[in-house]
Amino acid sequence: MPAGRLRSTAPSTDAPRRTRSLTIDTSYNAANLLVLEGLEAVRKRPGMYIGSTDTRGLMHCLWEIIDNGVDEALGGHASAIEVVLHADGSAEVHDDGRGIPVDVEPRTGLPGVEVVYTKLHAGGKFGGGSYAASGGLHGVGASVVNALSTRLDVDIDRPPARQGMSFRRGVPGVFDGEGPGVEFEPRSGLTRKGPRVTAKSTTGTRVRFWPDRQIFTSDATFVVDDLITRARQTAYIVPGLEISVRDLRGEEPREEVFRYDGGIAEYVAFLAHDEPVTDVLRLQGSGRFTETVPVLDERGHMTPQEVERELVVDVAARWGHGYETELRSYVNVIATPKGGTHVQGFERAAVDVFKDVMRASKVLKNNDDDPIKDDVLEGLTAVVTVGLAEPQFEGQTKEILGTPAARSVVNKVVAGELRAFLTSTKREEKAQARLVMEKVAGATKTRLAARQHKETQRRKNALESSALPAKLADCRSGDTERSELFIVEGDSALGTAKLARNSEFQALLPIRGKILNVQKASVADMLKNAECASIIQVVGAGSGRTFDLDAVRYGRIIFMADADSDGAHIRCLLATLFFRYMPGLIESGRVFSAVPPLHRIELSNPRKGQDKYVYTYSDAELQRKLAELKRRNQKWRDPVQRYKGLGEMDADQLAETTMDPRRRTLRRLTVDDAAMAGEVFELLMGSDVAPRKEFIVAGSYSIDREAIDA
Repeated sequence: MPAGRLRSTAPSTDAPRRTRSLTIDTSYNAANLLVLEGLEAVRKRPGMYIGSTDTRGLMHCLWEIIDNGVDEALGGHASAIEVVLHADGSAEVHDDGRGIPVDVEPRTGLPGVEVVYTKLHAGGKFGGGSYAASGGLHGVGASVVNALSTRLDVDIDRPPARQGMSFRRGVPGVFDGEGPGVEFEPRSGLTRKGPRVTAKSTTGTRVRFWPDRQIFTSDATFVVDDLITRARQTAYIVPGLEISVRDLRGEEPREEVFRYDGGIAEYVAFLAHDEPVTDVLRLQGSGRFTETVPVLDERGHMTPQEVERELVVDVAARWGHGYETELRSYVNVIATPKGGTHVQGFERAAVDVFKDVMRASKVLKNNDDDPIKDDVLEGLTAVVTVGLAEPQFEGQTKEILGTPAARSVVNKVVAGELRAFLTSTKREEKAQARLVMEKVAGATKTRLAARQHKETQRRKNALESSALPAKLADCRSGDTERSELFIVEGDSALGTAKLARNSEFQALLPIRGKILNVQKASVADMLKNAECASIIQVVGAGSGRTFDLDAVRYGRIIFMADADSDGAHIRCLLATLFFRYMPGLIESGRVFSAVPPLHRIELSNPRKGQDKYVYTYSDAELQRKLAELKRRNQKWRDPVQRYKGLGEMDADQLAETTMDPRRRTLRRLTVDDAAMAGEVFELLMGSDVAPRKEFIVAGSYSIDREAIDA
């Protein structure tokens, strides 16, 4: 190929072209789209409507029917609900409310009861005229239960007569006998008629349904204990409503009847198990808000419209001496176990009011931290209820309230009522308010102390597992029994000690001056102190409860400080650290104090075999030694050298007098009586000044005034 000519990389036109063949699938068309009509969607996806198909979902079906009766009671139209669990697996609910309408609904031409039980999103809770507040909001409860039942019977006592109809998996018709296993003939309209009902007679609705085992798991069952718990709490929330539960499935029928006229205040008293700090407080009020909702007009069209709502707040709260929080929340009698905007409003108001009032009343000082939600709610038993038309729930299971306005309305009501209690001038309320604020303040301090302890423990664990400090001059030997750690006062002494030591088995750790007095300080302060942290880290055995004698890195720990009063103070501080946080080292006899000389006498004419230098360790010893030399007619050079510190010695002198195991003197720190030693440390090093002052004054009388160097 000639130079300077480019070679084309394009494929030859003669080469076969590679192409990807695409196959177009024409079999997927509109005929493949499935349209689920009526209640087919419920049977196809039951979890969307009842949460699950196990016991939880089955119990939800029962709640839906019971809640319809409770809604009648909320409106003042019912006073009793009876729930019966039959031996054949069916459940029956009877209320003495107004009864489901049986007249013809004009748009569908069907009886009202058939519309309610066969049409999704149909009921009397949309228009706003039948129920000011209710638990059933989506219009799917009764129809969902109907769709998931092999048989459902509904009978309505309503003038002019008792009427009813039956359904099989959502299809209306007639059963030829009792139970779900008999012949069934589909038929629309009311199919049963009973005795005559006058306006003065008792009205109501009776529903009995058999769950469809094609939908529910084989082990799904009605749990009577859960039913009783739900019935009890509903009776508390709707004062005057009587709810009876009968279980006919066992050998002995079980029956419970609930009626409470005291409302949620009585409910709080039932839930609380600790000793009270306050009486049950009733925080009540209401607020109005506006929201945009679709409204059904006269022609049956949905049009957006601004609607003014009223939200009624009723809260019962009581603080006790315990630590647990028991908070129950309800919207129109429906339990919201996962809370929602109404609970958020209550909690926010409680925290803000307590914080403000505690600051104003000086229960919290200027430097104290503010309480948080956990502090305020500690020991609280409360029931938070709100009532409003068409609340917004998250899902058909109604476990969380989503209405945004509920947060601000509840916050405002609770804040005003709670502030009035905490600032009350009435003697009894004032005393209770003071007690509960002090309880919250105590909870705040406990939380902060626990957090500090946790941080201390983290710091401690990190300290014990991290690398050794750079200032450590470690030894080469790995033999723990032979190795020694000298804790040396001052960097000047460290330089000499490095030359004087035997680096094979002697390690050096310098400290700067006087360490922290750990007898007065907290664990956190001790671990924050650089010198204390380094010592614990280098020793390697941990501290406090985590101390492990087998993990000690050195056989001897030796304090090496000057021979003056400052050195004695440093040795005392070090002894305090080891006694309090590493007592095992002292008990095992591994802690020593080096004894450096205080004076050096240089002999002018040392005799044969006599050292040129003589060292003494106290002023009294110096006087005795000089007197002895004078008797022997030995002369020395004046003045006698007095060491101000270890740094004044050269390496040979330090090794000879303080570090060489063959010639040094060590004092072992021992504890004969740990309890007595602890008392002495607390007396001399503790935070209580008065006993120490008394000890010093008492000891001053035994001091030789002539010996004081002043």
